[in-house]
Amino acid sequence: MRISEHTKNWLWTIPQPAFVLLCTCLVVSASFHSWADPWFLVTLIMWLSSPLIFALERLSPQRKDWLLNWSEVLRDSFWILTTFLFWIPFYSQYYDGPLGEFFGNIRASLGISWRLEASTFIGVLFMGFLAVIGIEFINYWLHRLQHRFLFLWRIHATHHHITKMSVGRTHRAHPLEFISLNLSPAIILSLFAASGDVVAMFVAFKVASVHWVHSNLPLRSGIYGWIFTTAPLHKVHHSLDFDESNKNYGCVVILWDRVFGTFSGKGEIDQVGSGTGEALPLWKLYAIPFLPNKQLRDL
Repeated sequence: MRISEHTKNWLWTIPQPAFVLLCTCLVVSASFHSWADPWFLVTLIMWLSSPLIFALERLSPQRKDWLLNWSEVLRDSFWILTTFLFWIPFYSQYYDGPLGEFFGNIRASLGISWRLEASTFIGVLFMGFLAVIGIEFINYWLHRLQHRFLFLWRIHATHHHITKMSVGRTHRAHPLEFISLNLSPAIILSLFAASGDVVAMFVAFKVASVHWVHSNLPLRSGIYGWIFTTAPLHKVHHSLDFDESNKNYGCVVILWDRVFGTFSGKGEIDQVGSGTGEALPLWKLYAIPFLPNKQLRDL
């Protein structure tokens, strides 16, 4: 029996929200019922979601010209390994801690008593989603400013100098960009004294989401895309077309783009990349923040 095109499109709205929400609920459940260490589950999600989505890309790619060759897979593996094994632990120890303490002191000085915590499963999910929405509000404006000012674009440009969409490109970010990526969680989670289970829920949701939004799969947005960022929406942001790339700034939440007028539901794009659209060697991707203005604009 043949499946209609409409049914196929509907079925492709399911994988991203199903995976993200399942992972999130498992982590919260582990926090409440102690059947597993929730941070062990977060680590599993972090390490296993990429190869899972990569395998799906080989089986059912949205565009065959975006399929990575094995040389590209090896280069992307370098970015993933350095992110998970070095940059995330480094910034968590030397940046998140002092920053979280700073905003914790602000919380105390302002006398803020409300906390991101709950005593029920549903309550933790609700508080966790409040944290996601608040953190993504800050991320939205930071991301928008990065595209507006050349000084800030320097640390973000590495992520846009890709020529294919793939889960392997998710973590292609300059080490300096981790400063901005870690800023908003430290503000919201510390300012409102988030409990450990809420923090774990936020991290699980974020980690599970970012891999899907960069994937080369024929996903559809559906109802989930009314509030959260989906792969079709994020592809627009990675378009080589300058105007299209200045849309859909939300990494995991698209709500703020809808509110502030930067939303695009186009979904299909011609080409991925930035500037000339040419792939850059590894050394130049790391050198981007330090290049002269003219050379940066000519990339």
